[in-house]
Amino acid sequence: MTLPSIERLRSLLFAPAVRPDFLVKLPNSGADGVVIDCEDATPPNAKADGRANAREVAPQIAGQGSHVFVRVNAVASPWFEDDVRDGLCDSLAGIVVPKLDRIEDVDRVAGALDAAGFSSLVILAGIETALGVADARALLEHPRVGAAYFGAEDFIADMGGVRTEGNQEVLYARSQVALAGRLAGIPVLDQVVTDFRNSEAFERETREAREMGYRGKLCIHPGQVTLANSGFMPSEEELDFARRLLAAYDEASAGGLAAIDFEGQMVDEPLASRARQILAAAVDD
Repeated sequence: MTLPSIERLRSLLFAPAVRPDFLVKLPNSGADGVVIDCEDATPPNAKADGRANAREVAPQIAGQGSHVFVRVNAVASPWFEDDVRDGLCDSLAGIVVPKLDRIEDVDRVAGALDAAGFSSLVILAGIETALGVADARALLEHPRVGAAYFGAEDFIADMGGVRTEGNQEVLYARSQVALAGRLAGIPVLDQVVTDFRNSEAFERETREAREMGYRGKLCIHPGQVTLANSGFMPSEEELDFARRLLAAYDEASAGGLAAIDFEGQMVDEPLASRARQILAAAVDD
C-alpha cells in the first residue's frame, strides 16, 4: 500500500477536541499540520463530545493549507476503538497515535483503520515511552507509519526521571528517535515546550532539534507556530553559503576533482550533499 506523503511538517499545532471554537480557527495559525486532540486535551467525561466535534470540524478545516489530523487515545486505553470508529473522517491526512511501543499495537491501529474504512490514513506515531524509544526503528519502519514525534514529557514520566530545562535527561532518547526516523525515511517532530510563553526556550529547542535531524516541532499554542516554521527553514546566510559552495564544488567536479578547499574548509561529497539539502529545504511546497 502506498500512503500519501507528508514531507513538510515544520509545525504541528494541537487543539482540544472539546473546543470547537478553537478548532475552526486552526487554519489561521499557519501551521503545516493541525491536530484535533481527543487524548490529553479531552477529559474522560467528554470523549464522546470530542469525537463528534472532530468528525464535524475536520471536513470544515481540511484543504485550507494545513494537513489535518486527529489524535486518538492510546491503543491500550478504553477509548481507542470508539475514537477510530466515531471520530475520524475521509478529510483527514492521518491519525496521531500516542505511546506506541509495540509492533502489535501498530498492527492493531492499521487493522482498526481498515475495518472503519480509513485504510488510506497515515499513522503519525507518538514515541514517548521507554520501550517505544528502545524499539523506535522497528516501529517507524512499519509500512503504515508515515511520520512520528518524540514526546519527552511522557517518556520521562515512564522512566521515573526528572524533567529539566537543559534537556540532558532526554538527549539519548531524542537522538534515538531522530535516527530511527532518518532510517525509516519519514519526518519526525520534536518534543513540546510546555512553557508556551517562553519563546527563547522554544527557539533554542528548535535549533537543537534541527541540528539533530528533526524536521519539525510540536506546538501547543498558535504563538509557537511561526517560531517553528522559521526555525526549520535555512537562514539567508546558510542559503548563500550553500549556493557558493555548490558552485565551486560543481566546477571542480567537472574538472575531475573530488575534494576542494573552499574558504578554508575541505569540501567533498558529504558536505556538498548537505548543501543540496539546505537548498531543497527552502523550496515551498
